Amino acid sequence: MDEDRAESTVPSWVSLKSDWSKGGMIDFRIVLMIYYRWKSLVHLCSGGDLQEVIEGHKISLKRRCEHVTEGTHEAGSGTLLNKIYTELYITEGQSEEVDTQHEVRQLERTSKKNIQDTPIKLVLTNGVAGVGKTFSVQKFSLDWAEGLENQDISLVLPLSCRELNLIRDEQHSLLSLLHVFHPTLQKIRAEDLKTVWKLLFIFDGLDESRFSLDFNKHQVISDVTQVSSVEVLLVNLIQGNLLPSALIWITSRPAAAYQIPPSCIDRITEVRGFTDSQKEEYFRRRFSDEDLSKRIISHIKASRSLHIMCLIPVFCWITAIVLEDMMTRDQRGELPQTLTDLYSHFLRVQIKRKKQKYGGKQRPGKLTEDDKDLLLKLGRLAFEHLEKGNIMFYSEDLERCGLDVSEVSVYSGVCTEIFKRESVIFQKSVYCFVHLSVQEFLAAVYMFHCYTRKDTAVINQFLKYSEPVTSLDDFLRRALMKSLKSENGHLDLFVRFLHGLSLESNQRILGGLLDQTENHPETIQKVLYNLKEENKTLMSSIGSLN
Repeated sequence: MDEDRAESTVPSWVSLKSDWSKGGMIDFRIVLMIYYRWKSLVHLCSGGDLQEVIEGHKISLKRRCEHVTEGTHEAGSGTLLNKIYTELYITEGQSEEVDTQHEVRQLERTSKKNIQDTPIKLVLTNGVAGVGKTFSVQKFSLDWAEGLENQDISLVLPLSCRELNLIRDEQHSLLSLLHVFHPTLQKIRAEDLKTVWKLLFIFDGLDESRFSLDFNKHQVISDVTQVSSVEVLLVNLIQGNLLPSALIWITSRPAAAYQIPPSCIDRITEVRGFTDSQKEEYFRRRFSDEDLSKRIISHIKASRSLHIMCLIPVFCWITAIVLEDMMTRDQRGELPQTLTDLYSHFLRVQIKRKKQKYGGKQRPGKLTEDDKDLLLKLGRLAFEHLEKGNIMFYSEDLERCGLDVSEVSVYSGVCTEIFKRESVIFQKSVYCFVHLSVQEFLAAVYMFHCYTRKDTAVINQFLKYSEPVTSLDDFLRRALMKSLKSENGHLDLFVRFLHGLSLESNQRILGGLLDQTENHPETIQKVLYNLKEENKTLMSSIGSLN
């Protein structure tokens, strides 16, 4: 069998007759090189049909990527990605707006070096929360799996940083890591990765990573079978010690991009969100009712603040949920005008949906004490894990906050279960909020509740101040100061929501979930003054750093 294979394979690689005719003598070095190359290929193929393995991987990847769940679907169901996906506005380089992370501006300058001459190995894609980075990765992977795009790439290997967090304390080789997260590749061996294929590793959500990526002091690894910590594997892969020819695509919020040394980055792109025409396309795709989509688009155009917010896809999704509810129920009221206003209405819609689904004697929009208790427990869960930088958690984490699985399931539009059916590491259910911004909002609701109830233990532990908080503007100022000390900006949106929740109008929307605070004009003025002063300080420091 092997002899037959050799006879049919070698002639396709080289014509030995042409070498003989040139000088009558054979260059045995060439013959040996051809022989060992052919032997390597025969060895690889003898371990199984690798093309069949790739096709199996494509089928698995298609199954993973073809549906999206937007929080309100049952696990395992959802909407077809190709049905709702709207193209995003993506640019090369970093936007010109001032960024609080001067390292990102340094990255941009570095990435522009010799763009025409340098082969592209690593691409970093930046974008704010909810702008569509993960959907872009999902669409790219789906198009490849369906044979529509980028077929010059032999193997696309998406790895979510939030899922990698779940094994951060384990030891793996790069090969075993692929086997864990892509079980259909169990037959892939080290030789396959090193000699044959053009590989693309996609690390989605670097800002969600809990790894400490040390590019200066680390173990050097060049063998895909060598076992180490996951963060060391990532560093060696990014630096090119592991699989030097592999391509790498990393997505991140801008504030966390500094973790990758500029010298490792060949190109930076930025997901900017939707253009005006793309916003309209999104709503037309989302609603089969043409009249409803037209009314929603018209309302968004009429509200300058909403129109600006809908630049970000996740805000489009939340806006769609809120406006659909308001319009289909003939609900009269002012449309959401601010981010906190929008998320407050979103939470109220989830409360109504829960009551409609599970019944109850109270009016749909009215909160019972049980509702308040459950939502504040979810808020505590959101806050405690936001502080730790966690966005995925287990049932025992729920229990520590006084929650059980059945309680969380009734708010499936807020907190949803993620089932990992294929990977052997996920032997128990993993939970997360439907979007990081929803976790940040609920965390802010919980913290503001602690402030209004004067829960000094929680507040002092968060703010790390020995002196007690004296007023609302003092509380917000200290929270802002704490967020500015964060290296990856993980508290930025949380603090923005905190400020928004200090307004009585947003407290009223939440229907008694928060005790209302009296906002005296002088308090509002102090809050605004503090924000302006911190902004001046921040702009001054950025100018000196650049």
